[in-house]
Amino acid sequence: MFRRTKTSAQKQAGQHPASAPPKGPGAKGRPTPTRAEAQAAARERAKAGMDKKTAQKVLREGRTQSNAEIRAGMRRGDERYLPRRDQGPVRRFVRDQIDARLSVAEFLLPLLVVITLLQYSGNARLQSFSLSVWTATILLVVLDTLWLMYRLRRTLRTRFPEENLQGTTVYALMRVIQLRLLRMPKPQVKVGGAPR
Repeated sequence: MFRRTKTSAQKQAGQHPASAPPKGPGAKGRPTPTRAEAQAAARERAKAGMDKKTAQKVLREGRTQSNAEIRAGMRRGDERYLPRRDQGPVRRFVRDQIDARLSVAEFLLPLLVVITLLQYSGNARLQSFSLSVWTATILLVVLDTLWLMYRLRRTLRTRFPEENLQGTTVYALMRVIQLRLLRMPKPQVKVGGAPR
C-alpha cells in the first residue's frame, strides 16, 4: 500500500533517473562512441601515422569534397545524386515539361513585390492600380496553372501508362512556382525546347 516507486527511492538517495541528454545549443548532435569504437578509431589513426587533429582535418576535407560532388551532380540532374522525390523518368519528364515553357506563376514573386510597393506608395491612383494588377495576376496564375496541369496529366497518362503518377501534380506545382534560377535540379531544357 505504501510502497515506494523506484524513481522516488532514487530521488531520496540522491540519484536521478536516466534521462535523455539535453538538446540545447551546446549539444553535439550525435551519440557518444563506445569505448571499443573510440579505441578502434585511435588504432586506425596510429596506423595511418596521424594524430587526432590531422585525422579530423582529413575527414572534414573528404566530407567537403563529397558534398561539392553531390551538389554538382544535383545541378546536372544526375540520378545518382538526386533526392528520392526527384528520381525516375516520370519526375524527369515533369521537370522538363515545366522548364520548357514560361508560366505566369514564375513571375508571381516579383509581381508581388511590385504590387506591395504600389500599395505603400501613398498615391490613391497607384493603390487602385495595384489592386487591379493583383486581381489580374491571381486570375492569370490560376488559369495558366490549371491549363498546364491538365495538359501535363494528359501527356503523362499517354506517355507513362504503366507508371504510378501519384504526387506528380504537387511536384509540378512546386516546380512551377519557383523562379527558374532557383530550381533544383537545374533546368535541363531551354524555354521552348522539347522535353527529353
